Amino acid sequence: MDAACINYKETGFFSNTVIDYLEDKPELKQFYSQRPDLEGFKALLQNKKVTGDRNLLAKVLTNQYQAISQLTTHNLPQVLDNINLLKSPKTYTITTGHQLNIFGGPLYFIYKIVTGIKLAKQLKEAFPDKNFVPVYWMASEDHDFAEINYTNIGGKKVHWWYEASGATGRINPDTMRQALNQYKGVLGMEHHAHELAEIVETAYTKFDRLADATRYMVNALFGQYGLVIIDADDHQLKQQFAGIMERDIIEQNSFKNIIATNEQLVELGVHIQVNPREINFFYLVDGLRERLVFEDNIYKVLNTELSFSEEELKKEIGTYPERFSPNVVMRPLYQEYILPNIAYVGGGAEVVYWLELKSNFDQYKVDFPILILRNSGLIIPKQPASKIARMELEIGELFKPIDTIKSEWVKKHSEHELSLREERRELQHIFEKIRLRSFKIDPTLAPSAGAVQTRLEHAINNLEKKLVKAEKKNYHTRLEQIDHIKGDLFPKESLQERSENFGLFYVKWGQHFIDELIRNFEPLDFKFTVLTE
Repeated sequence: MDAACINYKETGFFSNTVIDYLEDKPELKQFYSQRPDLEGFKALLQNKKVTGDRNLLAKVLTNQYQAISQLTTHNLPQVLDNINLLKSPKTYTITTGHQLNIFGGPLYFIYKIVTGIKLAKQLKEAFPDKNFVPVYWMASEDHDFAEINYTNIGGKKVHWWYEASGATGRINPDTMRQALNQYKGVLGMEHHAHELAEIVETAYTKFDRLADATRYMVNALFGQYGLVIIDADDHQLKQQFAGIMERDIIEQNSFKNIIATNEQLVELGVHIQVNPREINFFYLVDGLRERLVFEDNIYKVLNTELSFSEEELKKEIGTYPERFSPNVVMRPLYQEYILPNIAYVGGGAEVVYWLELKSNFDQYKVDFPILILRNSGLIIPKQPASKIARMELEIGELFKPIDTIKSEWVKKHSEHELSLREERRELQHIFEKIRLRSFKIDPTLAPSAGAVQTRLEHAINNLEKKLVKAEKKNYHTRLEQIDHIKGDLFPKESLQERSENFGLFYVKWGQHFIDELIRNFEPLDFKFTVLTE
């Protein structure tokens, strides 16, 4: 694939806060630790404090991989080597996380992991005396089934029709057969379709937990690069975090800290991504994940008869820490507490919501990771690439609204002069004379002259639009090509990566697709990557 890059700002799809973070705007500095560059990593590595038990982490991960080792040994040696490396004080993780979307969900799930893998490789080159392990944190405790039970592939929505409750990672995927058959049907029979069909068939029919099914699929795609997959829904891992869980539920520190931070961010014009609750933990057992609240001097589990006094709560956390599930604002702290992590790879909204959290990390004396905006990409196969070439469109133009693309294309290719730019200049020159003459006669007439000029400029703008609109009719057939290009590459007028599944790209290129992403993505350049076949 050929790669070209454009600035994120030029795409129009990223928030001002993300752009400000990438451009190192000083007003945001208090909300993160180090800059996302090699100097920032150097500074963090010099003072990095690891809170979790490395040996316990390696033991838990090794046990978790037993579930898939019974069905495959493919890629496991590379993964187990990296798990073993985690015991060393010279080893650090680069982590990304995502929900357990069926079949991986949108492309950006793949891009997140690729960014982490490539960054780990680059950090090893920059700091050869240390080791860096890419980690995918499965959001196995999430309970929003409606967000994960579908994917879009080749213009079709594949849906898992099922009424689920509790943590998604504990759901048995045995009711996925209809969705599985539909997905495999879209893959077809050509190229690498059989290979991917076999992966998803095994993943979703040989395991009784969605977390294990996802681990199998992701390992089949990324295990050869040493990606370690963690399911933090674990008694031993949460046991380490029990002290902070107890303190935060009783003292409500995360609520106080993040509310104060959010007030500061709002003053800077930041759109807040998440708002904390007084208690930022759920109560979790099979089939149930409900909020924990404090009412009438007692801790209650919503929509149940369960309740605890403060002493009973402390005993429950101490005995069954796995029953307490952090919500969106406490999950990052849990992650950083148990992993020797130095960077988190996330999308634009994730980077913004992590900015809300630093004060809470400071509260519990846990190191805040370097925030890395995941790589974004647009994949242009041969057919749309040839249309783009025939239409003489530039890559950067594709990100503009479709009406803008068409108007600019018509102005560029029309035999007529459709721009009234020169006429506007002449009008401005004339009105400068009129305002001066009006002022000499009566100073109060100058605003009137300005008002007349504004009305005429508005009329000229409308006339120019009519000229372009009339000329568009003469190019109707060719402009339809722009509709097809935008429809193919920007489904629902959004980025391809936010909708389309990776499946058909894998069918076409196989594992070479992943290799090409790793080769072309540059995690620390912070550019949008366009890949053309």
